[in-house]
Amino acid sequence: MCTVLQRKVNASSTQKGFTLVEIMVVVAIVGILASIAFPSYTNYVKKGKAAEATSTLADLRVKMEQFFQDNRTYEGGACAPTSGAKYFTYSCTTQTATAYTLQAAGNTAEGMGDFNFTVDQSNAKTSKFDGSATVTGCWLNKKASAC
Repeated sequence: MCTVLQRKVNASSTQKGFTLVEIMVVVAIVGILASIAFPSYTNYVKKGKAAEATSTLADLRVKMEQFFQDNRTYEGGACAPTSGAKYFTYSCTTQTATAYTLQAAGNTAEGMGDFNFTVDQSNAKTSKFDGSATVTGCWLNKKASAC
């Protein structure tokens, strides 16, 4: 009977868990996955913020065209949104009786300082998206893309 009790005590005292090497391997794998996922996530967030500029510029362009239809001039038309601008600053870089250029410049405080979108009266679009070269003819929706 003594031997049976001793065997039970020895069996229950075995330690279970992970070795230091196993934990280090898991930490290394998590680090590698995080280093891959974080830049993709950051680009995804910037792409979402850039949507504000393209939709607001399209809306402002429609308002400018409606203003021209009513007044036969672009002077005095809506050059900036009345509210809701968070990631971009909107302006008219050119505004005459027959021409305008609307611009959305990214706010540096929001991490969008390297973004710039424009549109004019003939719907000619240009864009600069997060360090890429300025592209004419469309609004880029992601880094390193083309029209």
